[in-house]
Amino acid sequence: MGRHTEWMRLAQGEARLALATGDVPVGAIIVDTAGVVIARGRNERELHRDPTLHAEIVAIRAAARALGDWHLTGCTLVVTLEPCVMCAGAILAARIPLVVFGAWDEKAGAAGSVYDVLRDRRLNHRVEVFPGVEEVECGALLRSFFDDPARRPTRGP
Repeated sequence: MGRHTEWMRLAQGEARLALATGDVPVGAIIVDTAGVVIARGRNERELHRDPTLHAEIVAIRAAARALGDWHLTGCTLVVTLEPCVMCAGAILAARIPLVVFGAWDEKAGAAGSVYDVLRDRRLNHRVEVFPGVEEVECGALLRSFFDDPARRPTRGP
């Protein structure tokens, strides 16, 4: 098992925690140059009723606190779902050089599917992207949420 797979399994653990609290099961971890996990995050949108609390944002904030610096230049972000545009913007702002993700997001992805913000040559920072790590397993986690109406939060009128 390679490092990316090992790290993705840790991110999947975070995704399962999100699922347990009624959130879309997306999890993320951030590792430093030595491969040590310095931050974890999971979707917390439903838990805190905050649309910005995607797994990547939660993990980036935790990593910045842990390092005492918003520059995450030596770090790798590992996330179970392709980052969206908001998260891609945060990844670029934090100067994270490497993103590893599991499942593609054909509706809102910004790392190669719908958009490719992370590798856009017009921007001053580009990110190396490793897609499809544990893709089947990550996709199954997401389907377990979306295929079960009882798991999805209900909306008011």
